[in-house]
Amino acid sequence: MTFLKDFSLSAAIAGFVSVLVGFTSAGVIVFQAAQTMGASPTEIGSWLWALGWGMGLTGIILSLRYRVPIVMAWSTPGAAMLVTTTADVSLQEATGAFLICGALITLFGFTGWFEQLIERLPLSLASAMLAGVLLQFGLHVFTAMQTQFVMVFPMFCLYLIMRRLCPRYTVVAALGLGILLAGVQGLLQMETVQLQWATPVFITPQFSVNGLMGIALPLFIVTMTSQNVPGVATIRAFGYQVPSSPLISWSGVATLCLAPFGAFAINLAAITAAISMGQEAHEDPARRYVAAVMSGVFYIVVGLFGATVVGLFSALPRELVVAIAGLALLSTIGKGLVSALTQENEREPALITFLVTASGISLLGIGSAFWGLLAGTLAILIARLNYRVTPP
Repeated sequence: MTFLKDFSLSAAIAGFVSVLVGFTSAGVIVFQAAQTMGASPTEIGSWLWALGWGMGLTGIILSLRYRVPIVMAWSTPGAAMLVTTTADVSLQEATGAFLICGALITLFGFTGWFEQLIERLPLSLASAMLAGVLLQFGLHVFTAMQTQFVMVFPMFCLYLIMRRLCPRYTVVAALGLGILLAGVQGLLQMETVQLQWATPVFITPQFSVNGLMGIALPLFIVTMTSQNVPGVATIRAFGYQVPSSPLISWSGVATLCLAPFGAFAINLAAITAAISMGQEAHEDPARRYVAAVMSGVFYIVVGLFGATVVGLFSALPRELVVAIAGLALLSTIGKGLVSALTQENEREPALITFLVTASGISLLGIGSAFWGLLAGTLAILIARLNYRVTPP
């Protein structure tokens, strides 16, 4: 009953945009990963079924449990890693590696090891990392104007107007206008959409040293550092207080249960979560969990319809997708920068975190969010050491 009372159209749209951005920006990587391991079209549909249900159910349950927007996602850097590192591993061996990865995520969650680590993360660095991760999305609003000025510029102007008149429906209005203009220009490729249900396919796991060393351990490290750490940092950057151990634990349990069907790694979302946590979802932070719940519902729908929903998302022009994502995240980027640079004694480490994260650097298969936090932590440790040795 509380959920129905808190429900709003703006939150539902924010949840939809989260799923839209997640699938259109990284769905092709999942297809590539599955194809690399020799998965058939039916098995690829099973991957989408497993990921959709896993992300959807965990997001809905955790969001309702804590009344906090908890958005789940697949491990995008993990999927990218699978594309390049699984050539000598069978689909069965990869499935066994997915199970090991899920077990490790569950272990780190239930033991509290992950939470002990994240508790030591300063808010300024978390906020700077979030702003750095999201910066490219904000820039895409304007780069999209180069190729689709007639569509994106009116969306941007309407966004500015609605921010003053009716902030709650800013993204709704911009999205509606974008779809209308795309339709008028003939940019909606609806003829490619075909109705097709996804069928779960059980893949018998096999365990091997090659799968353990080549997939399970790298996938675990990449998922924890490039997805779960930014995911928890995003939640805290928005001021929500929720224990991280249960979030990590249940994402691991979901991975364990659904790995035989293709769920290679389910984890906390960061970028798409920020869409559901922003002011555009609802002006009241206590009611933004509805956006995460609706995101979970849309993920389940994606899981049910598999390739059909992906095709529907793909029917939208790329400029429309990146523009609406960037507009939805503009205020979040601004708040992240303000929070990151407020404390003078942590300003430089936060700036370093922001710049390294925004650079998009990737080392050892680990994304820039991790290296940004590492660089900022190093800077803040050296700064604090300097304070201790400098006489007053």
